[in-house]
Amino acid sequence: QVQLVESGGGLVQPGGSLRLSCAASGIIFSIYDVGWYRQAPGKQRDLVARITSGGNTNYVDSVKGRFTISRNNARNTVYLQMNSLKPEDTAVYYCNTKSTWGTGTLVTVSS
Repeated sequence: QVQLVESGGGLVQPGGSLRLSCAASGIIFSIYDVGWYRQAPGKQRDLVARITSGGNTNYVDSVKGRFTISRNNARNTVYLQMNSLKPEDTAVYYCNTKSTWGTGTLVTVSS
C-alpha cells in the first residue's frame, strides 16, 4: 500500500518562504516520478512541479524561478522549496506518485 504524507505548510506573509515535504512509504520511491500539485478553494487541482526518477525537473510558468523541487531517495522524500511567495500561491498542496495522492498540506500567503 502506497502512502504519501505532506508536511510543511502554514501561514506566511507575501515574499516569505516555506519548504514542503512529501514522505512516501510502501514503494521503492527512487523508481518513480513525483509531482507537486495545488488546489485553491473553488479551483481545480493543477500541477506545480515535477521531478523524474533521474532528477529532471519542470515547473508551471507561474512558479519558475521561485519554487524548487528536489528529492532525497535515501529518505523516500521529495521537497518543494517555495520562495517569494505570493497570495495567489495560497492553496492546499498535494504530492503524487504512482497514481497515489497524499492528503495535502495547506499553504496560506497573506499579510
